[in-house]
Formats: sequence, C-alpha cells, structure tokens
Amino acid sequence: MQRYANGICALERAECLTLLAGAGVGRIVYTEHALPAVHPVNYLLESGDTILTRTISGTTLAVPGRHQVVAFEVDHFDHTRLTGWSVVVTGYAYAPADIDEVRRLRQLPLPSWVMPDHSSNYLRIGCTLVSGRRIYTAP
Repeated sequence: MQRYANGICALERAECLTLLAGAGVGRIVYTEHALPAVHPVNYLLESGDTILTRTISGTTLAVPGRHQVVAFEVDHFDHTRLTGWSVVVTGYAYAPADIDEVRRLRQLPLPSWVMPDHSSNYLRIGCTLVSGRRIYTAP
C-alpha cells in the first residue's frame, strides 16, 4: 500500500477484491445512446474476480452474448472519522445466454431491490483493470 501525504493511499489488487467481496452494492457505469449512464446494483463477487449482477430485460446491458466495456465502482465512507475507500473495476460485461448457466445463477444469493426474479437477466463483469484508494485523516 503506497501512502501519499494528502491522506490517500493506493490499494493493491488483492485488497481491492477483498473490499469488493464484502460490499454487496455498487454502481455500474456504461454507455447508453452514446452518453454515460450510472445505476446502483446489488452484486456478488463470483470466483474471486468476476462481478455478477442482475439487470432488467430489454436494457442496453441485458443483450445476451454482447460484450461491452463498463466500469463498476464500490465505496464506503465514514463521514465522522473522515475515512473511507473506493474501488473501481473496468472490464467487459456480458449477459450469459446458456439456459443451464442462468438456472445455476438463479440459485445464488443475489437479491434484487426493484425487480421480480422473472424480469431480470444476469450480467457478468470481468475484473480486467482494478484500482482502489483508501482515504484516511492525514496526521
């Protein structure tokens, strides 16, 4: 972990993935109609380096087999102690199309806040680029 004088330190990939595994809610950043779009989502870290989330059928992200570059961000801040962390993943997202694979994914503990199970697709994001920062109160 490299510390900087301004109260920020860069995180190693392993620590970033550990933080990702424990958060459960993040934001997916993608392109829709040539503009950036951001949506909060529930997710799981699958196999240690793949993000699994759900998306509504018929959206830009829900096209099975289509790979697109997205960013995924997770953070936590303690406003009282002025500390926190942020992790950003960039990678290719795709919706699994195999029926047996989708059935297996439906068995995973991946809740949805806003959609019933029958109206959602799954989306996988590979953790190609992973970066993170920890923010702490500078001495």
